[in-house]
Amino acid sequence: MLNACGLIGTVNVALITLDSLRYDVAVAALEAGETPNLAALLPGGVWEERHSPSSFTYAAHHAFLSGFLPTPARPGRHPRLFAAAFEGSRSTSPQTFTFEEATLPQALANRGYHTVCVGGVGFFNGRSALGSVLPSLFAEAHWSPAGGVKNPDSATVQMRVAAEALEAVPADQKTFLLLNIAATHTPTHFYVPGARQDSVETQRAALRTVDAALPVFLNALRSRGDTLLIICADHGTCFGEDGYHGHRLAHPLVWTVPYAELILRETDA
Repeated sequence: MLNACGLIGTVNVALITLDSLRYDVAVAALEAGETPNLAALLPGGVWEERHSPSSFTYAAHHAFLSGFLPTPARPGRHPRLFAAAFEGSRSTSPQTFTFEEATLPQALANRGYHTVCVGGVGFFNGRSALGSVLPSLFAEAHWSPAGGVKNPDSATVQMRVAAEALEAVPADQKTFLLLNIAATHTPTHFYVPGARQDSVETQRAALRTVDAALPVFLNALRSRGDTLLIICADHGTCFGEDGYHGHRLAHPLVWTVPYAELILRETDA
């Protein structure tokens, strides 16, 4: 685990959530060489297998933004990178960035960070009371249909919006940016010509579009200095395995997600 306690205040922070992306899909794409930009970021060149704290976007992001990122998928007590302080917590360590505020965006804002949310799925669209809850945690929030789940070019749109948002922040101010990727969330069938339903193959094709669009965002991050970067899925999804479809259900393919944490260096470009 990185020393987040020592890093906060000296680095930018970015959280990329690959919505609904299954761990096995991410690994298969990586091993086939289909995600070279992600491969260049991953510590050791591999995805870490972790368990999400929830089975659907809304609940998972609430957990993430209070410090409950996916937990390593192995026995043991695993300290957390971030943690909202509460009595009796047994998952903090001297390296954990622990805060009194209820959420990470609020904690970082109180320490001088400008907070930005670039949403993808409907829980970030601001069109309803429910769709406004997560965006309202940030000083600045962006969502549009072009960056949503129905546009096959959503990854390109979202990366550009995120990059432009970063470029608009004064260079001497640290940023915290959440980028919720829509492309890997259903529907994904239109990423494979002729496909009529979502599948492992169509989600993998969607992930390829995300990887191809990633450099624009990474370059914007690097231009602001070093960044503590977390990349993970919020949950997986089922495509008929054991009779299950979708998510918001307790299946290993839903709970098991890919995860990586790293320092993206300004000089890595």
